[in-house]
Amino acid sequence: MSSVHIKAVDIYHPQNAVGNDFYFDHFDRKNNDIRRFMEHMGRESRYVIDNDEENSLTMGIEAAKKVLAKANLQGTDIDMVVFSTQVPETTFPVNALYIHAAIGADSNAMVLDSNANCAGMVVAVDHASRYMLTSPHIRRALIVGSDYNTLISDPEDAVTYANYGDAAAAVILERSEAKGGFIDSIYHTDPVNRDFIRYPAEGLAKTVKHGSDNKHILWLPFEAHAAMPPTFEMMESLLARHGLTPQEVGSYCLSQFSLENVRKIQSQFELNDQQMIYVGDRFGYTGTSSPFIALYEAVETGRVKRGDYVLFWSIGSGFQLVAMLFRY
Repeated sequence: MSSVHIKAVDIYHPQNAVGNDFYFDHFDRKNNDIRRFMEHMGRESRYVIDNDEENSLTMGIEAAKKVLAKANLQGTDIDMVVFSTQVPETTFPVNALYIHAAIGADSNAMVLDSNANCAGMVVAVDHASRYMLTSPHIRRALIVGSDYNTLISDPEDAVTYANYGDAAAAVILERSEAKGGFIDSIYHTDPVNRDFIRYPAEGLAKTVKHGSDNKHILWLPFEAHAAMPPTFEMMESLLARHGLTPQEVGSYCLSQFSLENVRKIQSQFELNDQQMIYVGDRFGYTGTSSPFIALYEAVETGRVKRGDYVLFWSIGSGFQLVAMLFRY
């Protein structure tokens, strides 16, 4: 029976690293001390685009080239290209078309862009895995997640301005007869906060027709803790479906939005530090790519080995939760 495996993962980030002191000074001048907030979120540094040449798409292309080289593959070996982003360079043509061109993929490779906000790359890998299991002509898929978050962060708002970083991740999925690989996924959707995080803030139609002075993401206060109870239920249900306990999962590659959320999940399931992969201290919050930057870190440091169970989890604004189980 065929299964879909993660063959390789790699990342790309800008060279410009910005530490917390820059943001402390920025908000101190506004009489807003964000030091406790940064500690709560788990931030120390983040990579930030500081030139006119880089964006979500260019970062995605670089990550794609790196993962192909790591897997010793050519663009012609890829049958499907999916680009996950919430900050695309264009809405048409699809950004994945540029990735297709950059890697030299064949004309029979399908391309598409995918947007499930910060849950996006987990959703894209889930959907691509399921598609591959039912499509015998798709042997390998390249999934790229990339957000230029700092482009739309609000200098008046610490949640976005001091929290975000820019980076991309890319994975190659490969169908084979080997055991393991993609196992299952689960979702929870509650649109209660659908108007609290918005970009464009006024909506596209009003912005195009009438213009807007607001070039930044709208981020209104909301009850962020509401996502935790359904998250716990999702993870319990997903693991129970396959006869697993939380302790049998080797690594948890979670949204890097908040260190506090990672700690809550760790506490809820009585997990050890080795199981929890956190990179948000060095990368900031990179949006769609963040769980796979965590996977990259886990693989590179030897914390994830072939045969280990890996649980991915992320949250999209509005909100939508997704958890996905792989055997790496």
